[in-house]
Amino acid sequence: MSVETGLYGIGILALLLLLRIPVALAMISVSFGGIAFLLGFKPALGMITSTPYSFVASWTMSAVPMFLLMGFISFHAGLTTNLFDAAKAILGRVPGGLAISSIFACTGFAAVSGSSIACAAAMGRIAIPEMVAAGYRPSFAAGALAAGGTIGALIPPSILMIVYGVFAETSITQIFVGGIGVGLLTALSYCIVVLTVCWLRPDIVPRTLTAVSGEGGNRAAILRIWPLAILVLLVFGGLFSGYFTATEAGAVGAGGAFLLSAITGKLSMQVVRVSLLETLTTCASLFIIGIGASMFTRFLGVTGLSSFIGSFVAGADLGYVELMTIIVVIYLILGMFMEPFGALLVTLPVLLPVLKAEGISLVWFGVLVVKLLEIGMITPPVGLNVFVIKNVASRYVTVVQVFKGVTPFMLADLLVVILTIAFPAIVLSLPQLFF
Repeated sequence: MSVETGLYGIGILALLLLLRIPVALAMISVSFGGIAFLLGFKPALGMITSTPYSFVASWTMSAVPMFLLMGFISFHAGLTTNLFDAAKAILGRVPGGLAISSIFACTGFAAVSGSSIACAAAMGRIAIPEMVAAGYRPSFAAGALAAGGTIGALIPPSILMIVYGVFAETSITQIFVGGIGVGLLTALSYCIVVLTVCWLRPDIVPRTLTAVSGEGGNRAAILRIWPLAILVLLVFGGLFSGYFTATEAGAVGAGGAFLLSAITGKLSMQVVRVSLLETLTTCASLFIIGIGASMFTRFLGVTGLSSFIGSFVAGADLGYVELMTIIVVIYLILGMFMEPFGALLVTLPVLLPVLKAEGISLVWFGVLVVKLLEIGMITPPVGLNVFVIKNVASRYVTVVQVFKGVTPFMLADLLVVILTIAFPAIVLSLPQLFF
């Protein structure tokens, strides 16, 4: 073992990332070079030939393409189209009703998506033009949708949570259930932001009531989301009752999305083709990063650095608050420059031994780290959700205006993080109740 080699490896990886080398390529290169240096070329070659198959062939990882397919089919077949109108029917008479409706529509979309970017893009196209037409300041409307999209990774099914569960070797179902509390708390905090701005600055968020577009009024608007409601009940009813696992839930969800799309007459070869293509391309990008992270974990294991860091932190006698503060700062900084999957998989090999040494619940930490990574989706300079919203609403806002509009929601996010750290029961109460 060579702790020094592990440290050099982390340094080289950081340098490659600063040079904008893709995360997957950087981790694979460092891992291969490190193993070759320590053990020789043949063991390194053996690792690079066996790791991709062992990672991709994982039974648990099969949930990723299934949940992605469920989300893409639901979106392209139009099962999610009426979410915004249904939310307006329920919340339209609340001050700032359009913004609050868009946030809860994002929450509903999250239940079939698992993707922050997809959530922001889908709801942004629908909600922002209507909010601007109703008198909302465009920057605030765009900020609300950029922030609302982050709920997509907190409400199950969450692709980030699945990947975390695989690497942390902990229950994905429990992480899913734990994410519900933080996801709903996030939505509630965003609604409080909207109500506060509406009260203090009616020039930004008007206090006018909203009406539901389409035929049939409020009741019809709510009834039009019945296919999506059935799909959510099917997947999560079985998942939380223990009838099937998270992996099986993905398959049931994908099959249910196909069936409901066919029943509603919205399933076509074009929908199937586009959904399959987007599922394959998304999986390819996720899996190559996962392969790199798996190799990097093996490299750090060989060097003994993971064990050394765990022992060092245990010996340093850091308090809970100090340790959590360090971890929060690390992820907030990484979130400013890296996409979530890269930031998650680069750090887990180093942090997991520390968490285990300190006896911290890996289920709780999984939800917390996803929340921290999603804050990175709206922080400058590389807030992906901000750029997505700018693209779908380019006629209304610039990137700078979206970043400005999302600022109060970032403050709400930080409050949610503090509450999650101070009161772990926000995450753990539901898993303890169900399991």
